[in-house]
Amino acid sequence: MDFDIYCDESSLEALTKTEEHLYSSIGGIWLPRDCREEFKKGIYNIKAQHKIFGELKWKKISPSYFELYKDLIDFFFRTDYIRFRIILIESSKVNHIKFNNTDAELGFYKFYYQLLHHWILDFNTYNIFVDLKVNSHPHRLAELRKVLDLSNLTSDISQVQGLHSEESVGIQLADVLTGLVTSKFNNEVKRDSVKAKLIHYIENEYLGKEISPTPKWSEKFNIFKINLQGGW
Repeated sequence: MDFDIYCDESSLEALTKTEEHLYSSIGGIWLPRDCREEFKKGIYNIKAQHKIFGELKWKKISPSYFELYKDLIDFFFRTDYIRFRIILIESSKVNHIKFNNTDAELGFYKFYYQLLHHWILDFNTYNIFVDLKVNSHPHRLAELRKVLDLSNLTSDISQVQGLHSEESVGIQLADVLTGLVTSKFNNEVKRDSVKAKLIHYIENEYLGKEISPTPKWSEKFNIFKINLQGGW
């Protein structure tokens, strides 16, 4: 079976400036490739209903957009074929000197590997799309694809491609859910803000509890708080 994965990150600066945030994160949307057009149509319909034609982003959320983002959350949770996974990285425990030869960019892509590897299953093909960024090492994405391919010999990592987020509603949905979860863990939303209302909406309407780390086998809304001492 063929799958598409759309990824984005949040609070990335904390990987090098630990005082910026408690956590950095990378999140991804998983869906079967043959559902791609249906998925895109669903999100474009939501945007059209609210007369919004620009990019969906967690940072852009304001009170006037509450219903738009609430409808986006409903679409995600009510569409069976879409899954979300996020890796949370505790910034104070990241040691690029010891583990990455002082290369923070290398460390970032190691965390990308951890996000993706554990959800790559045998005998499938994966097309991975990440938010485009300028890397100091020009071959980071090719290396990530190669390492994933070599560590999943019975699956095919067809591509790891950078896309501008405004060109991909998949990356935009990943941005919103990744930003939401990360803001919750970083305690960075005001109690009565629209972002807090969206967090509470997910907790009350869909989870029945506070957003928190999930078991490894949790499929719909998976939160992986990595233990940098080893283990899950």
